[in-house]
Amino acid sequence: MSIQVSLVNKFYNQQQALTEVSFEVGKGEIVGFLGPNGAGKSTMMKILTGFIKPSSGEVIVDEIDVLTSALEAKKNIGYLPEHNPLYADMYVREYLHFQAAIFKVEKTQIEACIDKVGLSLEAHKKIHQLSKGYQQRVGLAAAILHNPTVLILDEPTTGLDPNQLVEIRTLIKELGKEKTVLFSTHIMQEVEAVADKVIILNKGNIVFKTDMNQLKATNKSLEMLFREVTSS
Repeated sequence: MSIQVSLVNKFYNQQQALTEVSFEVGKGEIVGFLGPNGAGKSTMMKILTGFIKPSSGEVIVDEIDVLTSALEAKKNIGYLPEHNPLYADMYVREYLHFQAAIFKVEKTQIEACIDKVGLSLEAHKKIHQLSKGYQQRVGLAAAILHNPTVLILDEPTTGLDPNQLVEIRTLIKELGKEKTVLFSTHIMQEVEAVADKVIILNKGNIVFKTDMNQLKATNKSLEMLFREVTSS
């Protein structure tokens, strides 16, 4: 398994954000991670990437314990946070060179990533000159720069117009051919279009998880199912 989460709890003072969350993601799978606002999705993703620690539980990424070996685990993880943290006054290629220096990545990898995410014609521009869709591509390029095996993408299509959304969705599907991808979104069609599995979180609890093929066999739309399991 690429990701193994077992009985994870997270408290912020007296408030419990996650309650005994457990799930697995196999190698090469694309998994949609869904839930209403405040369900705990971003908290779980920050725990997976080693940015925060759970109050209890176990988190394994590529057979590395994230809680005891966070730095080692991060070498195998690419992370795009919900609020893409870019240096807007830097040029695209300059920013990726900066990121490559942090990860000690060969410069040839920079051009490969620029090409892979479709930034070749924009790489000479400053980041603030780019559309939101292209800024998301910069974030994705930075996330895959060190060639991680696992990608954690927190709402990668937020704020995109329909054309940009399709472009990023296609890119995620392409990346999923060679990497394990866990991504959160509020767009059900996005999950139906690219995901192999879906996990739904509500009020810090996993309330549903299934293979997308099994879901299709029920003749229920993902939106209908989402409303059923999160409306209480």
